[in-house]
Amino acid sequence: MKRLKLPYHFFIALRYLRSRKRHRGISFNTAISIGGVALGVMALLVVLSVMSGFHEDLQKKILGVNAHLVILNYKGSIDDYGSIIKRLGDDRDILSASPFVLGQVMVSSGDKGQGVYIRGIDPSLESKTTEIANHLIEGSMDRLSGDLPGLIIGKELSSRLGLFINDKVNILSPTGEMGPLGMIPRIRTFRVAGIFEIGMFEFDSNLVIADLKATQDFFDMGNSVTGIEVKLRDLYRADEIRERVQKLLGYPYFAKDWMQMNRNLFSALKLEKFAMFVILVLIILVASFNIVSNLIMNVIEKEREIAILKAMGATNRGIMKIFMLQGFLIGLIGTVLGIAGGYGLSYVLNTYQIIKLPPDIYYLSHLPVKMKLFDFVVVSVSAILISFLSTIYPALQAAKLDPVEPLRYE
Repeated sequence: MKRLKLPYHFFIALRYLRSRKRHRGISFNTAISIGGVALGVMALLVVLSVMSGFHEDLQKKILGVNAHLVILNYKGSIDDYGSIIKRLGDDRDILSASPFVLGQVMVSSGDKGQGVYIRGIDPSLESKTTEIANHLIEGSMDRLSGDLPGLIIGKELSSRLGLFINDKVNILSPTGEMGPLGMIPRIRTFRVAGIFEIGMFEFDSNLVIADLKATQDFFDMGNSVTGIEVKLRDLYRADEIRERVQKLLGYPYFAKDWMQMNRNLFSALKLEKFAMFVILVLIILVASFNIVSNLIMNVIEKEREIAILKAMGATNRGIMKIFMLQGFLIGLIGTVLGIAGGYGLSYVLNTYQIIKLPPDIYYLSHLPVKMKLFDFVVVSVSAILISFLSTIYPALQAAKLDPVEPLRYE
């Protein structure tokens, strides 16, 4: 069996990483260069993982309450929603559709009250369209109907108003019938049938769920609804399917997808992630300057050895390969250490949820982390490429070295 023979450049580059004892400063600088690359890669991976975690967690919570697609009417409410749902059922990209009623009301209990959005749903269809039922921590969707209509409220709202299962609450609408003294608001008593927790402060404190028929009666809408919620087979094709549905239904109907309704939020997150990538790449660039200075010092230290190699027949290209390989190894080792550190720190942050956040500001209760293979590959390739490019100038200086001068007095 033949032994694998590596080029001499590789062995010399490895040896140059470890300097002689009387020049310990060079090897220390090598460690600093490796540490700089590792720190930059680790910081970049952790930040990108956190930004990806924010994006995915926010998307999951938004879609936990809202549908992938919503169909509305320019003229107001929708009367013939049954026929529309039937037409949508013929589209193979649509999994389910359900009607809903949405309005603003005030929930009051005792001397406490708060303005909220009330959404009327059909429990049998809603479970196929959104995932609100999966976020119930108490009660059941089946308890919405009854002699006294049920109401499912968020955990934050229940804490603010001091409400528990089967407690009675009053729902007040600012619009109602005209009386002798002016507008008389509508008031109806509901009972708490369930409590949900999305984990997003905006929903947990400002949304209540009621039965579709009870909500229609409360707003005096008859058999009409505010709109139709649609669940898609592929949520990332929502914009394409939205245009198709809009052409199918025509005026006065129009559709809005989940990406369109939350475009500002997700665009801001995407821009912030890109900005953080650019800023943190500067750490790797700073580390690359360490590589340049380290290699230049190495060239100065190894002038005699370079001259001997040239005298033995080494070409300028061969000398360049030695120092470029040396810088490449520094970048590679630093990148590997950075990947290990970034993965480890991201795993700890995600598993133990060390960093807590105020949910009323960030929509989240802790720092979310989502490690993506794409981010790791892009960061690794970028770090190694920057490290490799930083070797070109020192390698050229080494190749230009005149072997006569260092050997003249030997």
